Amino acid sequence: MILSESHKKFQEKVRDFAQNEVAPLSRELDKEAKFSWELFHRMGELGLLGIPIPKKYGGAGLDTLSYAIAVEEVGRVCGSNGIVLAAHTSLACYPIFLAGSEEQKKKWLVPLARGEKAGAFGLTEPDAGSDAAATKTTAKLVDDKYVINGTKRFITSGYIGEIVPFVATEDPSKRHHGISAFVVEKGTPGFSPGKDEDKLGLRGSYTSELIFEDCVIPKENRLGASGEGFKIFMQTLDGGRISIGALALGIAQGAFDASLKYVREHESLKRSQFIQGLLADMGTYIEAARGLIYDAAVLKDRGLPLTRKAAMAKLYASEIGMWVCSKAVELHGEAGLTNRYPVERFLRDEKLMEIGEGTSEIQRIVIAREILGR
Repeated sequence: MILSESHKKFQEKVRDFAQNEVAPLSRELDKEAKFSWELFHRMGELGLLGIPIPKKYGGAGLDTLSYAIAVEEVGRVCGSNGIVLAAHTSLACYPIFLAGSEEQKKKWLVPLARGEKAGAFGLTEPDAGSDAAATKTTAKLVDDKYVINGTKRFITSGYIGEIVPFVATEDPSKRHHGISAFVVEKGTPGFSPGKDEDKLGLRGSYTSELIFEDCVIPKENRLGASGEGFKIFMQTLDGGRISIGALALGIAQGAFDASLKYVREHESLKRSQFIQGLLADMGTYIEAARGLIYDAAVLKDRGLPLTRKAAMAKLYASEIGMWVCSKAVELHGEAGLTNRYPVERFLRDEKLMEIGEGTSEIQRIVIAREILGR
C-alpha cells in the first residue's frame, strides 16, 4: 500500500520519536525489567495514546491506519513500549469508546486518550484464556451496586492500570450470554494488582494479576447492557488484532534492520548468496505482512467487516515475525545470542505475538469459520 502524504508525515513524526527517544532506553528497560513513565507521558504529549479516538474525547482523531503505523514504528525499536501503546489504546480505550455512554466517555476515555491515566484490560483468567466464555470472575448485583470477585491473569499494564475495563459473569449458566463488561478504577476497595510477572520478553512492560475481593462498584460502571460484555470484548479484539499484528511487524522490521546493518559491516556475509537470499525472504515476508495489516486497518476505518482480515494479519505477521527474528539471531552467529546486539531481545519480544489476543490456533479457527460462513 502506498501511503498518503499525511500518513507519511505522521510516520516520520513517530519514527523520529521512536529512534531518538525510545531506542536509547530500550536495552536498559529490557535488562532491568523497568517500565518508563517518562516515555508513557511523552507518548501522551505527542497524542499517541489516543490516535484513533475522536478529538472530543481527548484523542488525536486520526484513523486506524495511523494507529497501526505508530505501533509498528515504536515496536521497531522497543517491543515493550509497543505493547504498552497497543494495550492502552486498543484494549483500555476502545471498549469505553465502543460501548460507553457520553458520561462514561467523558469520565474515563478522555483521561486515557490524553495519556493522563494509564489503562489496562481485564479478560484473561487462570482458566479462561482462549476460551473467553469460560470467565469465572463474578459480578453480583446488590442494591444497585455490583460486587466483583475473581482474578485476572497476564494483564498488560495491570500493575499500573488506573482505569480498567474488564468482564465478569452475572450468570455462569448462560456462558457468554451471561457476561457483562465493567470499568474499575485503581484505588477502589477490594481491587488490587497481584504480582508482576518475570517474563521472557517485553520486560519493559508490566504484566500482572488483577484481584477482585468483594470489590464494590456502582451499577453505572457497567459498559453497555447486561450480558453484552462478550460481544463488546470480541469487537474490541478484532481491532486489537490489527495492533498486535502491527507490533509483530514492527519487531520483525527491527530485527531485519539490525540484520542489514550487521551484514553490511561484514564483507564476507554481504558477498554470500545464501545470506542475500535470506535477506530477500525476510524483506518479502515483512512487506506481505505490512500489506495485510494496513488493509485490515483500512477496512476498519471504512466500517467494513474485518474479522477475517484482522485474524489473517495477526496470524501471518506474528508467525513470519518469529521466523524473521529467529533467522536474524542465526545470521549474527553466536553473537546473536548475546545482548551486544538487539536481535535476541526482538526474538524474545516477538514470541508473545503468537499467543496474545488469540493464539495462532485461535486465529486459524476464526479464519476458517469466516471462510466457511460459520
